[in-house]
Amino acid sequence: MSYARYVALGDSQTEGLGDGDDVRGHRGWADRFAEHLARANPGVHYANLAVRGRTAAQIRDEQLPVALELRPDLATVMAGMNDIIRPGYDAAAVVGAVEDMFAALTGAGAHVVTVTLPDIGRIAPLARRLLPRVLDFNDRIRAAAARHGVALIDTYPLAYVTDARMWSSDRLHASPEGHARFAAAVAHALELPGSDDTWMAPLPPLPTPSAWRAAATEARWLATFAGPWIARRLRGRSSGDGRTAKRPLLTPMIDGGQSMSGTSSAS
Repeated sequence: MSYARYVALGDSQTEGLGDGDDVRGHRGWADRFAEHLARANPGVHYANLAVRGRTAAQIRDEQLPVALELRPDLATVMAGMNDIIRPGYDAAAVVGAVEDMFAALTGAGAHVVTVTLPDIGRIAPLARRLLPRVLDFNDRIRAAAARHGVALIDTYPLAYVTDARMWSSDRLHASPEGHARFAAAVAHALELPGSDDTWMAPLPPLPTPSAWRAAATEARWLATFAGPWIARRLRGRSSGDGRTAKRPLLTPMIDGGQSMSGTSSAS
């Protein structure tokens, strides 16, 4: 299929955290995919409405109306992780918000792509107790995607997706390798020219770290990332407070897949 208007909705993963920084800008899987899309669809326009820290309901309420005004013929929806890791998680309400987006976007004529969540307990051991939530969320998303004809990238069964090399040091956001792999997965799901299934290939094994090194890594992660995250939650704050979408308007991609304005920075 040929696409002219691609709109990405989501949270920090779609914004691109873990692939760049707030000074140089965040690239991320959606930007990477848009570059691939532009090589297959010259003249395609791309908007990225994602903002870090947003819950599924916030993405629906804040980003969906804007997306519909942009009249996309292709949209990606990635939401739910920020809900699952918070107290008071309501599976029906969260997936209901995601399904609202599926219904509205497909009803407006857009081809929609979404994703299941990985076993986050294998990425951050403190999250192991959340596995039942992840499994239930994924089952509900699979069913919602099927009801609305949404293309689903099911990453959960792929063991390599939880490999540390796929994630940045905060264990919340994909690494550049992780972003590149997911961009390739979306391109493959849409059968774009030049795409294939190599994104599913396992990574080469790493030596098992010593118990001391593993414990030191966990302690450093707790102090550097988990502690500040918990502190924000206790204060009722979000990493996305005061932030807006990095690419709120549909703008063209030029030949070769680069943005007309270069890599967008976070705002």
